[in-house]
Amino acid sequence: MTAHTAVTAPGARLKKLLRRHDDPTGTPRLSPLWTFVAWLATLAFFAPVAWMVLTSFHQEADAATNPPTPFAPLTLDQYELLFSRDITPFLLNSAMASILSTLLVLALAVPTAYALSIKPVEKWTDVMFFFLSTKFLPAIAALLPVYLIVKEVGMLDNVWTLVVLYTAMNLPIAVWMMRSFLAEVPKEILEAAEMDGAGLLTVLWRVVAPVAMPGLAATSLICFIFSWNEFMFAVNLTATQASTAPVFLVGFITNEGLFLARLCAAAVLVSLPVLIAGFAAQDKLVRGLSLGAVK
Repeated sequence: MTAHTAVTAPGARLKKLLRRHDDPTGTPRLSPLWTFVAWLATLAFFAPVAWMVLTSFHQEADAATNPPTPFAPLTLDQYELLFSRDITPFLLNSAMASILSTLLVLALAVPTAYALSIKPVEKWTDVMFFFLSTKFLPAIAALLPVYLIVKEVGMLDNVWTLVVLYTAMNLPIAVWMMRSFLAEVPKEILEAAEMDGAGLLTVLWRVVAPVAMPGLAATSLICFIFSWNEFMFAVNLTATQASTAPVFLVGFITNEGLFLARLCAAAVLVSLPVLIAGFAAQDKLVRGLSLGAVK
């Protein structure tokens, strides 16, 4: 064996372990080493969530021990306490603000993306940059003027205020995402629909929407998650009638006493709607987020 072969052999063996293989059906699959690495990464991301769920079933004294006691007795006391404090109105406010704002975002973003991709307007790149530039300003910088305007029009502690704000916050992201998705729609289908006499609304509803459904699902889920998790405007513009789930969540953090188990239980309940929505749309979500990634 030559010196060059001895030096390059370990690298060649490593590449052989890491490269993809094809099974008899032609489907590419990862090597065992990459599969092991993928499982490790999955467990690393899932471990904090699993610990939060486990802690939510412990007593406060067991949850606050150092080092932690994962095998402490399990109980449902924390969840009973949550429902005794009536978490339902906060969840309903979050659901209303998130769902309505997501529907408004889609109703505005799809025609806009259609005009910027399938029927491009003049200087559409400048329009896209304008949408992106609206995200340059930190939200905290706009908090004071937004608060003064909302107070002046008498819309403090109102869910509809959050709907309008969440729509404005998510619209630029939705336009950028939907434009990339609609750019993949075959032009021949649209030309055939126009030749059959279909109008703009008919094309959008009966032709574009079914073809771009994975992109619509991905965009709507991301907008829903952003709206559901939003905290800064919710905590500053609401009080008792329109407070959302994140505001209820931080209400358990106190300077005195133990609150870790209750906080974990509240976090589990607040996370469930997003997890359920993601699980229900996972097939369209994966297709939508990977659409256009490979030409």
